[in-house]
Amino acid sequence: MTQDTIRRWQLLALGLLMVWVAWLLGPVLMPFAIAAMLAYLGGPATDRLVRLGMWRTLAVSIVFTVLLLIFVIGLLVLIPLISRQVENLVDNLPRYYGWAQGTALPWLATHLHLDTHILDPDRLVDIIKSHIGSIGGVASAVLGKLSRSGMGLISWATNLVLIPVVAFYLMRDWDRMLAYIDRLLPRSIEPTIAYLARESDRVLSAFVRGQLMVMLALGLFYGAALSFVGLSVGWLIGMVAGLLSFVPYLGFIIGFGAATIAVLVQYGDTTHLLLVVGTFLVGQLLEGYVLTPKLVGDKIGLHPVAVIFAVIAGGYIGGFLGILLALPAASVILVLLRYLVERYQHSELYNDPGAEDPVLEELEALEDANDDSADGSASSTPAH
Repeated sequence: MTQDTIRRWQLLALGLLMVWVAWLLGPVLMPFAIAAMLAYLGGPATDRLVRLGMWRTLAVSIVFTVLLLIFVIGLLVLIPLISRQVENLVDNLPRYYGWAQGTALPWLATHLHLDTHILDPDRLVDIIKSHIGSIGGVASAVLGKLSRSGMGLISWATNLVLIPVVAFYLMRDWDRMLAYIDRLLPRSIEPTIAYLARESDRVLSAFVRGQLMVMLALGLFYGAALSFVGLSVGWLIGMVAGLLSFVPYLGFIIGFGAATIAVLVQYGDTTHLLLVVGTFLVGQLLEGYVLTPKLVGDKIGLHPVAVIFAVIAGGYIGGFLGILLALPAASVILVLLRYLVERYQHSELYNDPGAEDPVLEELEALEDANDDSADGSASSTPAH
């Protein structure tokens, strides 16, 4: 076995070891992953202030304070708004119940010939009442488990405190850590790793910052437009649709479905329904032809099917943390795949023409002879 082969096996083993350790530490990586994302978002602003001559710790403090103020102001604005929208939704639940019982279920039974007996709200209420004892037992078990898992609540509180602390230190020491990792890399692969890191940074920066802006813009547009239409829960539906827009068509489907039900319950006329349809059509055009090209661009190149698969696979593998990291990880994997394709297209395996295959030549000659025979038969057929 050559030294080059041994080195490649060593690098593969090291990579698998790192993946295995990350998988083992998955339950405790959540605050560090969120902190790393915050540090990544604040990194460019910090570097810009440092280039202007500011001390790095002071630059990090300023950027961190600005991010914290944006977060606090966002909470102060969103919490009362969401609270009012949820209260409005709860107040309208009897209307939704009446619409489902008097309009939706009869329409399903008449037009789609579905057995709506199992969906009858009164029957569902009776089922819940008949099983209220078992539900109480389940609730008691859940409350008992929660009371015995106080350490879990303490762990969550610790994570909330840990995120800003870790984010601050990552922002301050980001360049130093990257330089240290660069010094540890084997010299033979350091240029390749540096190139892939630059490409991954370019793709991630385009995705993270651009996609956050798209989500925010769509949430504001849908919320304002649905409120203008007159929906009492328009802002709530619009914000949910905007937040879910990072998965292609998911925000549109859920937002459009919820808005359609809400407008049918609240107004029940064609005019307001057409306004809701127009709102989401304009939103899709705005996302596809203005927001995504301008804010994200074509730098990522992930197909919508690949995005959906990445989110589902991330959730299956790592839960909420997997969903959080699915698209950034998919973007980095795309960079690696592009690099491997380029390496393959410059390799001998791709460019070597190889020896002529006599069997293939004989088959091609036979095929040409059959084509000539067919052409001759066609030309000799008299025209009528």
